[in-house]
Amino acid sequence: MRRSITAAVTLTVALAACGSGKVEIPAPRPLVIFSGERLLADSARLQEIHDWVMMADDTIQFDPSFLIAYETAPVPSYPWQTFEYTGPDSVRVAYEAAAPDVQTSYGIYAFLHILDEQGRLEDWFPEVAGLEGWELERFIVAQTVDSWLLGRAIFDTHPYGLMDELVYAQDRGYLDAFLLTARADEFSEEKEAFEAANPGRLEEYAEWFETTFRRPPPGADESG
Repeated sequence: MRRSITAAVTLTVALAACGSGKVEIPAPRPLVIFSGERLLADSARLQEIHDWVMMADDTIQFDPSFLIAYETAPVPSYPWQTFEYTGPDSVRVAYEAAAPDVQTSYGIYAFLHILDEQGRLEDWFPEVAGLEGWELERFIVAQTVDSWLLGRAIFDTHPYGLMDELVYAQDRGYLDAFLLTARADEFSEEKEAFEAANPGRLEEYAEWFETTFRRPPPGADESG
């Protein structure tokens, strides 16, 4: 995604120079996946995402107070599966070598965790005040998913199955179900509470996921 963002910044700066001075994004492209499921993101929401993602991208590149080390991996993985702290203010995250466009979004995931560790996340997102554990992780994943949506809808990044799954799940209201199914061992109590408060929701999500992506959802018992 780094290459695509650079091109998009050039475009949006040029647009801004022509008029109001506000960096405005072009009209979003619809997302279409192999099953035929379509998604069209809201332009105003994408503009908000664009503004903070661009600031985050600059901060990741130029802020000397932390370090994100990127590695490539031979197999697909979600950002939380390869993220780890390597020092007080340094982290490592890996992304699939065949999908370089995901680097920025995986970096966003790492960046937001670093901001939280440094006590700075609330400066960027005041709404995280008091969040911890599951609620904080859900927030960070949601912002990471937003950054990928921006890339796919505006910057013409290449499709990537794992992140596209998250984008569609969030758009359809299934992000909690996705994460609680995929990370059931990590958030077992939260999954139990979710099931009690939303009877049948996880089964509904699993059916939607299989119809949309032609496979069981990550973390589901494929043996039935």
